[in-house]
Amino acid sequence: MSVQKKFGGELTDEEFRKFTLYTTQSGNFEDDNTRANILGFVNDKVRIAPGAVVRINDNQIGVNSYVGLYSYVNGDVEIGENVLIGPHSSIVASNHVFSPVDDCFSDRSDLSKGKVVIEDGVWLAAGVVITPGVNVGKCSLICANSVVTNNIKPYSIAAGTPAKVIGRIDQNTGEYSWFNKDK
Repeated sequence: MSVQKKFGGELTDEEFRKFTLYTTQSGNFEDDNTRANILGFVNDKVRIAPGAVVRINDNQIGVNSYVGLYSYVNGDVEIGENVLIGPHSSIVASNHVFSPVDDCFSDRSDLSKGKVVIEDGVWLAAGVVITPGVNVGKCSLICANSVVTNNIKPYSIAAGTPAKVIGRIDQNTGEYSWFNKDK
């Protein structure tokens, strides 16, 4: 069943034009918050930017959290409060399974990899990929284009493919300290 049919019938040309503009060109607090509410996220100040796809079942997104432009969040994903998810990020809680019989990957997802948890205060910079079963600890920073394949402890700075912890954030001062960085 098409989404249009499921939610009230075909759109008129004018409705479709408005919808297209709303989903691709509005990028402000009010529109992002309204978009989150339309998608069923009821916590205060949750914002979803244009082009983002968020399919996390009955899970909610924490207060004052943001999902950036064209990000993809799918499966059993828990997003805490005050989380920033940069544009073009991907957070998935399952993978497709290879079938040796069919010699291809299945259309069905492998749910055994597990839940993804993004704890309070995390910043995922642009293009970050979080793989199934990962927990990103409180107030961690994941640098742009990193691929996170293992758990990240709270107040960590991680970067790379696969992501490695390269620094810490001081919980009391907010200052960054870098491991093995030339001074």
